[in-house]
Amino acid sequence: MQTSLTSEIAATSRGKIANRILRKCVHCGFCNATCPTYQLLGDERDGPRGRIYLIKQLLEGEQVNKSSRVHLDRCLTCRACETTCPSGVEYGKLLEVGRYFFDERVPRKRSEKILRAVLAAIITRSGLFSFLLRAGQFVRPVLPGALKDKIPEPLTEDRIQWPKPVHSRKMIVLAGCVQGTLSPDTNAAAAVILGRSGISLIEAKVAGCCGSLDLHTTNEHKARQHARKLIDAWWPYLDQGVDGFIVTASGCAVTIKEYDHLFSEDEEYYEKAQLISGKTLDLSEVVERELDSIYRVKAAGSKVAFHSPCTLQHGQRIRGKVERILERAGYQICAVEDAHLCCGSAGAYSLLQPGLSRQLQTSKIAALQENNPDFVCTANVGCQVHLNSVSSEPVKHWIELLI
Repeated sequence: MQTSLTSEIAATSRGKIANRILRKCVHCGFCNATCPTYQLLGDERDGPRGRIYLIKQLLEGEQVNKSSRVHLDRCLTCRACETTCPSGVEYGKLLEVGRYFFDERVPRKRSEKILRAVLAAIITRSGLFSFLLRAGQFVRPVLPGALKDKIPEPLTEDRIQWPKPVHSRKMIVLAGCVQGTLSPDTNAAAAVILGRSGISLIEAKVAGCCGSLDLHTTNEHKARQHARKLIDAWWPYLDQGVDGFIVTASGCAVTIKEYDHLFSEDEEYYEKAQLISGKTLDLSEVVERELDSIYRVKAAGSKVAFHSPCTLQHGQRIRGKVERILERAGYQICAVEDAHLCCGSAGAYSLLQPGLSRQLQTSKIAALQENNPDFVCTANVGCQVHLNSVSSEPVKHWIELLI
């Protein structure tokens, strides 16, 4: 694709990134075939190719307005288009640039800015989130249906006990913002399973948020603040000889693995970010590697439907690992129609674009339950909570099915 960015934008680092990516695009349209919002709306501007043209127009100095930005806001950032693209267009990075310049040229209403800031502030503060969730659960019975669905019911099952760190091999696991409240058994289950392989998991609770929520709400400055805090919290463990860092939520994993991009212009943190990214693994990568030592048949013949989050299959490009692990444990994997499509959670998307999110949620849970599985599982807490709100049976993190 030929480009002619304005001299002002072309001279910036963001402009250089955008120019490089735009020139890869051959506007073939293959991306639209796997774009969830294009499938729902049928509007060229609500598919990757159309959004690329909108961004190109902005960067080349053409007039854009609030209605143009609506089409960028509707994007889930699921990156299914990247998996499909034959030219290797890094659409996710281009979208970051586009949203940055759109917010600069077409400022949002104050109410929109406040909503995004409040959402990020609540979700990234685990103590505040936990308090507000408990308050919401208390009044949940009297709330209207749409709002009630957003608040999960209180957990009633017995919790999985975290084993003592007795092994010489140690790995650090991200505690996360909301996972400890919404899915407290996930990291504990990972600690039990990896304990069978002689690995002790340790949570560095002061690490806090990875920065993904602020990236979803186009606040890169705040995202870097969170990321620096996480890097500073994890850095000392490298001197202690830990084997690496594990993330059990695929949405956080993909963000941390791309810290080198986030800090590409930060002389102080770039090398640290690069090293932390390189030593960060999704839980499935570690479990598959250690599978021979932790293997045991858990549920021979039980059927399980696995929802592979976009951040796992398109962001991290990890496909088939979880399914192979579950099959090794004796589960029968159910086929899921349109497994490449997003469930509609997508970070803050379900709160900022509830209508589109609900349509995707309905389609996804129907596809997951099509073959009457005994269990439905996923690999990201956002997807887990989103699907749980409409599922007839609890949706779990896949690691819990190995306990």
